[in-house]
Amino acid sequence: MINISLDKLKHTNSGNFFLMAGPCAIEGEDIALRIAEKIITITDKLEIPFIFKGSYRKANRSKGGSFTGIGDEKALKILEKIGKTFDVPTVTDIHESGEAAMAAAYVDVLQIPAFLCRQTDLLIAAAKTNKVVNVKKGQFLSAGSMKFAVEKIVESGNNRVILTDRGNTFGYQDLIVDYRGLPEMQSFGVPVVMDCTHSLQQPNQSSGVTGGKPELIETIAKAAIAVGADGLFIETHPDPANAKSDGANMLHLDLLEQLLVKLVRIRKAVI
Repeated sequence: MINISLDKLKHTNSGNFFLMAGPCAIEGEDIALRIAEKIITITDKLEIPFIFKGSYRKANRSKGGSFTGIGDEKALKILEKIGKTFDVPTVTDIHESGEAAMAAAYVDVLQIPAFLCRQTDLLIAAAKTNKVVNVKKGQFLSAGSMKFAVEKIVESGNNRVILTDRGNTFGYQDLIVDYRGLPEMQSFGVPVVMDCTHSLQQPNQSSGVTGGKPELIETIAKAAIAVGADGLFIETHPDPANAKSDGANMLHLDLLEQLLVKLVRIRKAVI
């Protein structure tokens, strides 16, 4: 199911998909711990392998005054605390090669944002930490092009790679998912994840705030499991309307369990 080694990843023999989930950004310790505890309660009950996700800093914002974070070290320490408190692996984004070693000291998985998936120096720096590297497929790339991102990491001495699809640019202000890309990227010998929330973004809005269609998260997730995705990526928040980043396409935390129950049933039907 998942050919990467993560010591704290539980339920790996359940036959389920794995889940990367959490808020878009680390907004504070209390809310991050509360979100983590809720997701872990659900994933333990359903025996879903879980990796907690939270960005310590948001570098890609539409407006210069948009929220970018609470401070790098402060946010990374919160991620570290979540990992230790709940004994779960954690994942966060990095944006420049100089951030790789810094973030690797606190988390288990380094994530390469979609817009940066072709940045050779960044991929190599992430690879050299020997952490698992999750590379998001650029909205502007074909699935087949992602083999080169995998090669850059593997040739740097690290074969612990995940690829995540987050949709393809469709016009100026929308994305569309081509599910043919999931098995194509799996053919590279790495686990493939479907990002069920960012694939529903509506970027480049005239307001300067990214929109989204969260009502279709279940549709994206069901289809991904049906075609054999190894994992799902879902950003979730107890109050998306007031989240400090990407609230327009996040899943309300109260809806996560009922969605995962359905997805586990689909998984059992297709394996």
